[in-house]
Amino acid sequence: MKFSSKLVVIILLLSITYSCKKNQSKTLPTEKKEWIKLFNGKNLEGWTPKIKGYKYGDNHNNTFVVEDGILKVSYKAYDSFNNAFGHLFYKTPFSDYKFRMDYRFTGEQIAGGRPWALRNSGIMIHCEDPKGMETDQNFPVSIEVQLLGGNGVDERSTGNLCTPGTHVMYKDTLVTEHIIKSASKTYHGEQWVHVEIEVRNDSIIKHFINGEEVLSYTKPHIGGGAVNTGDKWKPKENQPLKGGYISLQSESHPVEFKNLELLELHR
Repeated sequence: MKFSSKLVVIILLLSITYSCKKNQSKTLPTEKKEWIKLFNGKNLEGWTPKIKGYKYGDNHNNTFVVEDGILKVSYKAYDSFNNAFGHLFYKTPFSDYKFRMDYRFTGEQIAGGRPWALRNSGIMIHCEDPKGMETDQNFPVSIEVQLLGGNGVDERSTGNLCTPGTHVMYKDTLVTEHIIKSASKTYHGEQWVHVEIEVRNDSIIKHFINGEEVLSYTKPHIGGGAVNTGDKWKPKENQPLKGGYISLQSESHPVEFKNLELLELHR
């Protein structure tokens, strides 16, 4: 078979171009995103409690414990709840990320717990710095992904939104009510439920339950009540919440957490 000189030149150029692209793909840096474990399954390393009525770092009555690789909210050492609302804070603040874990409610609510706190807990995101919380502060200024378990009878969605000291935009409307219900199913008993949160700074936040999106809202910002800090936050009203700490809640019902992982996102 005979080749013209022109065809030979074309083939050579194509070969050089392919070789250059192949070598370039080997040398260009690639962005690798990995989920990181926030809980080691052994102890509370990286996590610090702040319980109402007690100083930051005081794990009153061993409210937060690790047993059999599970992070638990326990009331074994309590006689009565006595409004000891607690939060377990992770050491690092985040802004753009995905967070996921599994949770379940177990046993019975401790005596003295509020009726609404039955099978009730939460993941608090965009939290204020816990080191600055007041001793008797009940909740951090934050956005709460509320976790609820069914009572065996009624429909009770989980993955709802609560807004302690904050407001959001929901369906393009400013919402000042404390709770926005999600579209999730009800999960009765002691079954494990998978929750995931996608957080995009102060733009959009999405809640997922067992892989299904159940709620989304935008523009989280400071405002409103439900946090007993007096007028401390008044000067910061309407300030956007662009990031903050993550915490897990103790509200008088035993609850367990596992597989706590986070994936940082880039804008």
